[in-house]
Amino acid sequence: MTTPVVSIAYHSGYGHTAVLAEAVRAGAADTGATVHLVKVDEITDAQWELLDSSDAIVFGSPTYMGTASGAFHAFAEESSKRWFSDAWQDKLAAGFTNSASKSGDKLHTLQFFQILAGQHGMHWVNLGLKPGWNSSEASENDINRLGFFAGAAAQSNNDQGPEDVHKADLATAEHLGRRVAETARTFAAGRAAR
Repeated sequence: MTTPVVSIAYHSGYGHTAVLAEAVRAGAADTGATVHLVKVDEITDAQWELLDSSDAIVFGSPTYMGTASGAFHAFAEESSKRWFSDAWQDKLAAGFTNSASKSGDKLHTLQFFQILAGQHGMHWVNLGLKPGWNSSEASENDINRLGFFAGAAAQSNNDQGPEDVHKADLATAEHLGRRVAETARTFAAGRAAR
């Protein structure tokens, strides 16, 4: 059985997104995958090569002013060197984001990630969950409490620190990590069977 390699390329401005990145890492690691965290604002040449050799790359950023952070945008532009050589062609991709508002235009950040993945020829892995917290019997503690489909989305109060990231959002991020790693294993098995 092949052990997939999942890398989480993320930026975190105040620590909330880093906590979510760790939850994605934990979910992927639970499946037996090899998982790496890459801070895109401190990325090294060796980490670029690590992304090139990964089976899946999960993008993560806070949503600032309706899109990913400036640091993540700089990383995305720098990835054009990989685009020229098709280094990420046919890898898996997924994404997660966080903002202080319940919506906060997080969908736009996830769509930005999807387009970036599409430009690289990557295969997008969605969240694969029904929405939670959407009925009178539901609770803010439901997994996928904010009801996103494209990726994992979290809401963190702007007057609380990273230690207060909502437990349901952490569970949603863990689910995304597991789903990406399991999908990567399936893709690897399919390639090996060719």
